Amino acid sequence: MIAAASRLRRILYAAALLRALAIGMMAVLIGLYCAKLGLTATQIGVVLSAALWGAAAATLLTMVAGTRVSERALLVTLTGLPVLGCALLLATNAFPVIVAAAFVGMFNVNGRDRGAIPILEQAMFPATTTDADRTRIFAWYNVLLDVGYAAGGLLAGIPTALEHFAGMETLAAMKLTLALFAALYLASAFLYARLPPRVGDTAPAGLRELSPESRPIIRKISTLFFVDAFAGGFIGSAIFAYWFSERFGASAATVAVLFSAGRLLSAASHIAAAWLAKRIGLVNTMVFTHIPSSFLLFTIVIADDFGWAAFFFLVREALNEMDVPTRQSYVMAVVKPSERLAAAGVTNLVRSGGWALAPVFAGALMQSAGLGVPLVLAGVAKIGYDIALWREFRRVKPPEER
Repeated sequence: MIAAASRLRRILYAAALLRALAIGMMAVLIGLYCAKLGLTATQIGVVLSAALWGAAAATLLTMVAGTRVSERALLVTLTGLPVLGCALLLATNAFPVIVAAAFVGMFNVNGRDRGAIPILEQAMFPATTTDADRTRIFAWYNVLLDVGYAAGGLLAGIPTALEHFAGMETLAAMKLTLALFAALYLASAFLYARLPPRVGDTAPAGLRELSPESRPIIRKISTLFFVDAFAGGFIGSAIFAYWFSERFGASAATVAVLFSAGRLLSAASHIAAAWLAKRIGLVNTMVFTHIPSSFLLFTIVIADDFGWAAFFFLVREALNEMDVPTRQSYVMAVVKPSERLAAAGVTNLVRSGGWALAPVFAGALMQSAGLGVPLVLAGVAKIGYDIALWREFRRVKPPEER
């Protein structure tokens, strides 16, 4: 049993790493690629929102189908759609088709996996470990994701290298690099195909089957997660890449290196979050590390040169993700095992909706009100979210803290 659980985690970890490589690369390149095609800031915002709405739709379908279709079949399907979307993206210059490609491909333009796949993985991991080790398992899962995002961000520098060393045109170099995105998702699909059809002893429950104890918890925390995600949609990696490019003239290669460094700092922070959560609790760790990272958004905006803006960005990245493994562990801990898929689905769905709504507004605000306005609004909203989360859930304890 222990060996089977360990094998399952290794497959999920490996597939997540490959997927993260693709996501980190696409997050940096999608906005720059669309700009190279001649799209305006508002049109780019529409493309980014379409990608996130695609992820939200996939999350909803996964929640509905999750009680009847095996996790393995869902995971293989969900890794095939980005391959199709990328093929469409590379085959056209037409704005409506690009929007459709982004929707079908569910591109994670925020630089982190915001689609349906994480809800399945989050529901599967607790079945492979104990309550005491649950947060640590989620921490290492997120470490691998952030290492992948960092390395993927470096891969986003391939077009610049191809221009300098192979003499390729910028657009052709970007197209070739984006083809690698499809290859990485294909490799993930092959790994998921090696999973057993179902994981765990308990069949997933539908939304209507949630217990009376879990319903108010999921409702309240989902509302708060929507606020946090909407604010996060204003500051996704694609938005930040565009901001650094327009504000300081940073190249794709420079932004790729910066984002990769940020991902590595985030990766280290996950282990620190698991250590801290054992001492002050999951909710306290989520809140008291997230508030400082939101204040740092203001310092990024007021920085008058690239060096200081990059420094504040990296400090923020070192704190911003400490709430991720703790949040995932907490949600899975405060509901019954059979309710984990539904809880992960609902909380991720509302987060996907929040992320999907924001980029259109962010793009319009950047164009009309100023480049830094979305960052300031995001900081204010996130601080409000943290305060509300602490007030509502500081007394709702997971099993290991009771």
